[in-house]
Amino acid sequence: MTPAPKPLLDGHLDGRIDVVVHLGFAVLMVASGVRYVMRHAPADNLWAVALAAAVCALYAATAVLARRNRGPWLPWMVALLAAWAALVIVAPSFAWCSFAIFFLCRSVFRGWPAYVAGGATAAATAVGLFRLSDWTDVAMVLGPLAAGVLLTLIYDKIERDAAVQRKLLADVSTAQDQLAASERAAGIAAERERVSREIHDTVTQGLASSLLLLEATQRSWPEPSAQDDLLKATGLLRRNLADTRSLVHELSAPGLESGPLEEALEHAARQYVPAISVHVTGDPRAVPPELRHTLLRVTQSAAANIGLHAEARHSSLTLGYLPGAVTLDMYDDGRGFDPGAVPAPSEAGGYGLRAMRQRVEQLGGQLSVESTPGEGTIIAAQLPLRSPEETP
Repeated sequence: MTPAPKPLLDGHLDGRIDVVVHLGFAVLMVASGVRYVMRHAPADNLWAVALAAAVCALYAATAVLARRNRGPWLPWMVALLAAWAALVIVAPSFAWCSFAIFFLCRSVFRGWPAYVAGGATAAATAVGLFRLSDWTDVAMVLGPLAAGVLLTLIYDKIERDAAVQRKLLADVSTAQDQLAASERAAGIAAERERVSREIHDTVTQGLASSLLLLEATQRSWPEPSAQDDLLKATGLLRRNLADTRSLVHELSAPGLESGPLEEALEHAARQYVPAISVHVTGDPRAVPPELRHTLLRVTQSAAANIGLHAEARHSSLTLGYLPGAVTLDMYDDGRGFDPGAVPAPSEAGGYGLRAMRQRVEQLGGQLSVESTPGEGTIIAAQLPLRSPEETP
């Protein structure tokens, strides 16, 4: 199978160099032909001009076929080299066109055939010039051969540099593809983590509280307190359904985007701890939506933990406005626990504290948990709050 020809270089630069080489060949052929006709008798002109015309036709056919990689271009190239060798030996005036023939050989051949074709071009040129000097000037032999070696070294260097550049471009393209795939994977993982936190802080907490109320109703039925627990469970389930619909449709939670922040937090906390007390310190001011969302979810998760596990008599929520931050403190005097002994997240639970910490830290804040068995719990979150002038 005939190997496909290779371009001089890649891309637009390759096209420009090919055009320059081909135009140079045409100009040199015309100039050499005129020079030869003016210096030789008409009888000699006929054969030389006919051979030059054949070389031009073969050159054009070979260049077109090799460029488009169509048809059996190899026989045309062999015929061109043979005709060119005959022309330059018979009429050394055409020796200047050897440069274009050399580059065409290197552009269509690979490996050792390229060196053979280039060497044949240099050798034919050397013989023609040596004949022109009446076989006396050795420089006419050595000059074309040295030029052929020099051009070969230069061309090989250009090819190596082009190969390195192609490899670098391929490596960069591969690295970009890998980076894009990693970013997509990271985005998917972050989105899954976000959705899991949303489900935990809304659906899971609400269902757990509703389940406890229904179990209490079952134990105390038909006592009057059972009806109160049943109404509370029904209300939680309705709110849980609303939160689920909001999550599915990517809507904001009630009171999140508008209204005072303390009212939204109080509403979220009283879903799980009806008797919780709410306090505000500092001068209230606008809080960005992403901070409001995080504070609301932290409040929901902490209040649900108080309602489900703390068995507290008193609990409080304090929202504080500092010069450069907003703080949230949730306190209860319940059972408490050892923060260092919290089990890893599993199907049985354990996502609450981790989800709260992730939410806060993603916004550049800090979350601390202080608790001791039998002495209650304090969950404190602090989020940086930029002024309107600092907000991009």
